[in-house]
Order: sequence, then structure tokens, then C-alpha cells
Amino acid sequence: MSTSTASSTLSTPVRNLIDGKWSDAGSVHESVNPSTGDVVGTFYSAGRAEGEAAIAAARTAFDTTDWSRSAALRARALYELADRLAERVPTLARTLMQENGKLLDQTTWEVKLSVDSLRYSAASALTQVAGRAAEPEPGMYFYSAPEPMGVAGIITPWNSPVILLVRALGPALGAGCTTVVKMPGQTALTNALFAEAVAATTSLPAGVVNILTEAGNEVAPLLVASPGVDVVNYTGSTQVGRSIAAAAGPTLKRLGLELGGKAPLIVFDDVDLDMVVPQLVASSIMMNGQFCCTGARVLVQRGIADELRTRLASALEAVKVGPAEDPSSQLGPLINKDAVARLDRFIQDATSYATVIVRGGPVTEPELARGAFFRPALLEVEELDVPLVQQELFGPVQTFEVFEDEADAIRRANATEFGLAASVFTGNDIRARQVGRDLRFGAIWVNTWGLLTEHFEQGGVKQSGYGVLCGPAAITEFQNLKTYASAAPRSA
Repeated sequence: MSTSTASSTLSTPVRNLIDGKWSDAGSVHESVNPSTGDVVGTFYSAGRAEGEAAIAAARTAFDTTDWSRSAALRARALYELADRLAERVPTLARTLMQENGKLLDQTTWEVKLSVDSLRYSAASALTQVAGRAAEPEPGMYFYSAPEPMGVAGIITPWNSPVILLVRALGPALGAGCTTVVKMPGQTALTNALFAEAVAATTSLPAGVVNILTEAGNEVAPLLVASPGVDVVNYTGSTQVGRSIAAAAGPTLKRLGLELGGKAPLIVFDDVDLDMVVPQLVASSIMMNGQFCCTGARVLVQRGIADELRTRLASALEAVKVGPAEDPSSQLGPLINKDAVARLDRFIQDATSYATVIVRGGPVTEPELARGAFFRPALLEVEELDVPLVQQELFGPVQTFEVFEDEADAIRRANATEFGLAASVFTGNDIRARQVGRDLRFGAIWVNTWGLLTEHFEQGGVKQSGYGVLCGPAAITEFQNLKTYASAAPRSA
């Protein structure tokens, strides 16, 4: 791979990585710090021509190099890429903090987790490339072999671009696929730093990993529609996921979709509220509320509802909002001021059917007014068929909902189209398992929230998508299974 750099000054846009070379094609756009409104850099936004070139490069690499056939090469390259990424943790974490407004400890965690995820995928490349063999009848021999699908298109969002890229890129590469990655314009400088780690990985043949940053909407639809792309993994909104599923129909390509979420946090009356309240707050403000697993719904049993309502409101009102660069900040900005205005309109509309406990809303103090800051909000609702319960908001907004018993908690929690993650807080382990069994979500956290590891699968049900990433099953999302059969000659 090329070892030249994509890094730049404000006046020199960062570039895309296509076929192992840096490309300065495309229109120039700005990357903005949502904490201050300042421009932090510029980038070349890829378009259709760059997308087609990247697909062609990935196809050539798949067809002409040893990548798809050599598990040892893939493992070596993934371990090396993990090392190159580890060398860049501080720089990547600070750049990501500047571009999407997450606090530094959160961006540092994201990049470090990405390193671990790549190493897990490297091990998977060596251990999950064998099928099985059997002789179901005398002299009848069968064996199966997983094979890479071909070219994988990966479309990542801006809220956690490094880890949400790596958890798809690692398994795709481990399986033997070559890749075209479409990354978001909001984190262009972060994307370029990741591309630098790719370019510095000498074990990677040119064209195996192509990284494009796009401000518009040409590359992503191309990846979905192109017959040259065999599998697409997308993380983002349910609305866009539905469009991708429809657009992929003519090519019948494999899809992995992790889409929206509306995580309920079910709090039974046998819990220690000193333990629960901080977790409820963290679930709302972590990643500035811009997380598919944000704890958007607090479901509390009636016996403790009054106390929890008071304590949670007080804790949310005490959250310190401020620039991501400030170590004392607990909640950074939303991605931009358009997101602030959208969220504020949503809450204002909700006052017609919800009781405002904590209004929250845009921060107008002069020292923060240039940024996209939004204070946490908490609104109590009874009805379930209302936008505040049914729609993903992507910000630090929670509903407060009271339930009577286990059956009522399950009914309320399941009453949305989303099914990504849920939490159950109870002092009774048996209750946690029984309730968790009846919740229609891909992940159930017990007495905690947001616990993730590369060792276990992540994925949703219902309108939160399908397919899994992380864990042993992740690599199979990028493999086809081929079966071989033979028979011994029959005697005369």
C-alpha cells in the first residue's frame, strides 16, 4: 500500500484512498467542529466516478491477488492494521472529538475498541475458514467450505465512524472479501487518518481496502445498485435501510442492516436507585444521545415512580453541558445546529400530549451559543402510539413511562417497531431472564446499559435490521457456503 499521507492543513483537503493511491478528485467541502462552529479542515468528497474506480480496484484485487485464498495473509494484514491503528489512537481520538463532538474519553474508548476488534477479526481469519465433512451413507462423501462473497460495500455513519467501520471491515477482510468503504463527510479528517493506517499496512495488497468520504449521495447508492458489489453492510437509520433493501433487490446481493433503535430501560421496584439513576442518565447522554442504543425510554414500576421521577429529573438538570474539549463537560454538542432545531421542534410538538418533567433544549448562553448544544429533556407519556415513543430522536431525550407489572412492562417495551437493545433493572435474576425472554430486542442488558464486546454478536430485530456483527457469526455475513460431494465407485 502507499505510505504517502492524506493529512492536510486547512487549505489542503484530505484525500480518498483508491487502489492504494491517494485521490484528490471530487468537490471540496468543509469539516466543522460542532462545539464551536469553526472549520477544522477540508476534504475531497467522492462522487460516482470515484465510487466506480474503487469498485473496479476491489474487484481486481479480489480476482488477481492471493487475498481471497490466503487466510494467513489476511490474518497477518489484520494484525498489522490493528498495530497501525493503535499507533494513532491519541490523534484519531482527538480528531474525532473535534469533528463529531463526543467527549475525549468516549472517542478514545471507540478507537481502542476498534483495535481490539481488528485483532479479533485477525484470529477469526485463521479459525473460521473451515467447513465440515461427513459420510452420511457408506461411500458417500460430503464436505463444505466457506468462501468469501467477493466485493463488500460498507456504509458507515458519523456518530461512531471508527468502530462502526471496523466491526464490519474486520469480518469482511477476515472472510477474504475486498472492500469499498463509504464514510461520512462530517468526520472526513478522522476518515483520512484511518485511511492512513490502512495505507501504512504493508501486508494489504492495493485495492483490498478503498476508503471514500462523501458529503453527497452518489457513492452509497452506487454500492447498493452495482452488480460489481456482492454484499453491502449499512449502519444508519431505518428509513434509509428500507431504501437500501429495496434498491438491492435487482441484484439480490446480501445485506447486513443495523438500523434505528428506541431502547427501553425497564426499572422494577426491587432495585437500588442509587445504582440505577446514574445508568439512566449515562444512557441518555453518552455519545451526546446520538447512539442507536441510547436509553430513550425509562419504564418504571408504579411503586417507585414518584421517587425515580424526582431523582432522575434532578440528575438530568445537573448534567454539565459544554465543549467536547473541556474535560469537565459531561454532555457535548449534537452534530450540527440543524439537529438542535429538529430536536427542539420535536419536543415542542410533544408538549401537546406529554407532561414536561425536564424541558431541556438549545443552549443559548453566549459562551456556548456558537456550538450545537442541547440540554437533556425528560417527558412523561401514557399513550404508546405517539411520536415521542415511536420515533428515534437521536439526542439526549427520554420518555418516562409508568407500568404496573411484568406483563405491562413487556407490553410497553415491545410497543415500537424497533428491536435493537433493552435493559432490565431488577434484583431478581429469574425475573430478568423471564422478562428478557419476552422482549423482542437483539440485546438485553441486565442491571446495566451499553455493555459491548467484540466477542459477542450485535444486531437487531424488527425494524432495527437484520444480520449480525462482532462475535463468531460476524464473518459468516461475508461468506458463501459451498458444498462438495463425491462417491466411491460402486462394485459390479
